[in-house]
Amino acid sequence: MYQIGEYIVHPGQGVCRVEDVSAGPEGTYKLLPMGQRHAIHISFPVCNEGRLRPVLSADEAHEIIDQYPLMDVDDFTERNNSLEEQHFKQEIRNGSCRDAVRVVKTFVARIAEVESRNKKAPVAYERILKQARERSLQELSCALDCSPEDVAALFEAALLADPTEN
Repeated sequence: MYQIGEYIVHPGQGVCRVEDVSAGPEGTYKLLPMGQRHAIHISFPVCNEGRLRPVLSADEAHEIIDQYPLMDVDDFTERNNSLEEQHFKQEIRNGSCRDAVRVVKTFVARIAEVESRNKKAPVAYERILKQARERSLQELSCALDCSPEDVAALFEAALLADPTEN
């Protein structure tokens, strides 16, 4: 059971702080999503807490950032963009922070590849990239106790430090 003040990751809302825990047979967590302009408290049943997970530790966050240049892109493809988008959105919602970071790297590469052929990337690619980037930066910034912009700078530094990415 999570305690008041802990940060957890909700599958739909991302990083949330546990504001209150009600006891009883139908106990609920009162969660406050972080990093949203107009955050509202949400209730989440304690009996479904298996769908929640704790935020990464600072060491795990640094490990993900350090391994980013060597991380493989996801080669999943589907016969149409809608099914592909559904797959990646499920991976962002239900996967780990590492999965979200891999989705970011995948779609940065896919968009660059499409644009290198002087074509416009599908709107779904931009949507997936935005969602994965927000989710991963939100969790990493919470784990490292810094802003999402600082985390983005750490990723840039990791890419610049790796000679194989150039």
